Amino acid sequence: MAIDWAAFGVDLHLELDSTAGRRAALERALREAIRAGRLAPGARLPATRALAAELNLARNTVSAAYDQLVAEGFLSARTGSGTAVAALPRSRPHPSAEPADAPAPRYDLRPGSPDVTAFPTAAWLRSARRALQAAPAAAFDYGDPRGRPELRATLADYLGRTRGVLADPARIVITSGSAQSLALLAGVLHGPGRAGAMGGSGIAMEDPGLPFHRDVVRHARCRVVALPVDDRGARTDLLGTGELGQVKAALVTPAHQYPTGATMRPDRRHALTQWARDRGGLVIEDDYDGEFRYDRQPVGALQGMAPDHVAYLGTASKTLGPALRLGWMVLPERLMEPVLDAKRHTDLHTETIGQLTLADLITCHAYERHVRSARLRYRRRLELLVRRLAGGRFTVHGIAAGLHVAIQLPGPVSTPGLSTEDDLLRRALAHGLALGDLRGHWHDPAAPHPPGVIVGFGTPGESAYPAALDMLARVLSYAYRSA
Repeated sequence: MAIDWAAFGVDLHLELDSTAGRRAALERALREAIRAGRLAPGARLPATRALAAELNLARNTVSAAYDQLVAEGFLSARTGSGTAVAALPRSRPHPSAEPADAPAPRYDLRPGSPDVTAFPTAAWLRSARRALQAAPAAAFDYGDPRGRPELRATLADYLGRTRGVLADPARIVITSGSAQSLALLAGVLHGPGRAGAMGGSGIAMEDPGLPFHRDVVRHARCRVVALPVDDRGARTDLLGTGELGQVKAALVTPAHQYPTGATMRPDRRHALTQWARDRGGLVIEDDYDGEFRYDRQPVGALQGMAPDHVAYLGTASKTLGPALRLGWMVLPERLMEPVLDAKRHTDLHTETIGQLTLADLITCHAYERHVRSARLRYRRRLELLVRRLAGGRFTVHGIAAGLHVAIQLPGPVSTPGLSTEDDLLRRALAHGLALGDLRGHWHDPAAPHPPGVIVGFGTPGESAYPAALDMLARVLSYAYRSA
């Protein structure tokens, strides 16, 4: 017998075993609900009279079941307060079990996130209101896998003006972020069960680079080939040689390489696009934080040099916030149909309300005002970071753009007990400071590499940021006090 308790103010479904006695069946169903957490500690149970009427049981049967569970410690009963679920003691984990989640660090300087406390809530709400009032009824139905035409048209204009992207709205696909964009492309280029647009030859990916992007590509069963990076950006001169001679697609971050912070030099940009033309290949340009340039105007996107050979990936995650899950691709014509087919069979289309809101935010120029304000704020943060580390024996890379810097450390740490980059990160965390590791970004983390850490300056909030930098300086100074 099944019972739903919604009528009593509690959303709970119980199955009463028809083969057991009525009282025993009720006791068993309640025990299972409490043990499974479906009835949480403190949850009020229906009065015995009401539950008896609902179950067509004698009131004494329900009272006896309640009394038994009170005696066993599953329920508690107080005069005038009714019957509620008792607070059961938690079982102690086995010594070999995984430890509980560690508390959040007091100061989080890991890269990857913007200052979400500065999200333009008021402007977003105004745009959402306007967009919803103007939206046709069809906007709330299943949509085009390319995305809403309002956002694609607005992005075509915005990307052309601010990033130098040659974008036809018909060649823009809205996604749920750069991860989905890359997954769709990897599946189309080298996916299982199909010849693949690039013949299954693998994708060249920057070394060092974002490990998660490598995971996304490998999840699509694509081969990853390391493309070395130096202070001039990706070594595009190596494409066409050795193992890299087999690939026909390359993923790069030319505006602000992740994680080294290098900007790809003009000669290498030209070499890369020429390689794509000669090889019939594809450049995947991840422009994840291209709007944030501090020493001059933002460097234009690579896509403008070879739109028929570059797939441009952008996102609102760094300018607004990752929670929006809004990204976009500007694709060569030859990739539109296969990518749309993959998108259609992945999630039909990206959610609509956010697309309409972002389109309005860009159209009324509130988006650009927010980006300019954020750029000034991040520049001040970066300058404070550089000043705080001045005088130390540390080389800071990537200060011209983006939301992070890479700090090259002067060789092995000199303090006893701190012999590796990992030791330094653990010591920082012990003092409540979280930093990004550099070692894990290499394709082969076990190989010898210059030690370093990655510091993001998008977080924490404005009030905590100076103290976070003080802690960073103390941790580094202690580790290298005799270096």
